[in-house]
Amino acid sequence: MLKDSDFPFGFDSSKCEQCGGKCCTGEAGYIFVTPQEIQGIAQFLGLEFDTFCQKFVKKVGYRYSLCEILESNGAYSCVFFKNGRCQIYPKRPAQCVRFPFWDCYKEEWTDLLKECIGVVKK
Repeated sequence: MLKDSDFPFGFDSSKCEQCGGKCCTGEAGYIFVTPQEIQGIAQFLGLEFDTFCQKFVKKVGYRYSLCEILESNGAYSCVFFKNGRCQIYPKRPAQCVRFPFWDCYKEEWTDLLKECIGVVKK
């Protein structure tokens, strides 16, 4: 069980296999990545940095985000989320690693409790 003292819940990451990746799909948003993370993912996939950026990264203001794709069901998903699995899991961005311990869930997390089977009240 993962815990963060700033949050009123814990997270059982073993539930991720059963979930189907609900945190990787849904409304459009951003999957922020640093240049170092981009380099690591590109190497993991055996791609040159520039090629990877042209295909899979978009600039958002002064930051960078992985691209998303619009699924046939109308939901958006990370471009690396395929067949219910993250294709870059060992090199996923810090934003993904940190889920569900995001600032937006510090105070309002009741919906998260309903949506994510890994989130458990302390």
